[in-house]
Amino acid sequence: MTPLPEAAPTRTGISHAKLGTWAFLASEIMLFGGLISAYVILRSGSSHFYVPPRAMMGVPLATLNTFILISSSVTMVLALVAMHEDNLAKFKRFMLCTIGGGFGFLIVKSYEYQHKWHEGITISSNLFGSFYYTLTGLHVIHVIGGIVLMFVVLSQGSRGMYAKNSDRVECAGLYWHFVDLVWVILFPILYLL
Repeated sequence: MTPLPEAAPTRTGISHAKLGTWAFLASEIMLFGGLISAYVILRSGSSHFYVPPRAMMGVPLATLNTFILISSSVTMVLALVAMHEDNLAKFKRFMLCTIGGGFGFLIVKSYEYQHKWHEGITISSNLFGSFYYTLTGLHVIHVIGGIVLMFVVLSQGSRGMYAKNSDRVECAGLYWHFVDLVWVILFPILYLL
């Protein structure tokens, strides 16, 4: 596969790929922001909003998932650095670690969902359950999308496609960092407060 051409200069100084990624992330911020705001407002303003005890929430598993996602953000940064250094072996290794972090998150989350169901926290059990599964389910969909994106970037990057232009790797990293940031917000409001 031939390498991508170098990014053409733009009037803003930001490549079209990055600008498009930031515009997409802005729409995602509005989506998650609206849902998180609704959750916070209803939780703080409704006397009928039942919140399960912390013991039922599985805080240790959620903490493990937080560690996994933050670690995968670090490996994504290291993959981008390796691409800038033209070190394909390190790039592949760090991308695989990032993908592994995504899969690790999904495995822990699937176990956690099963635990919640056995505890009686379902999407239809109460308002908290509805918000919990909507927010975390939407996040899981984004993690799956990120894993697919990472596989594409890994495949193309491994064939030398980003030798002169690593914008796609950086844009994939921006998306992955966004997914991690959403979890860092969801973790305290769903599990700790």
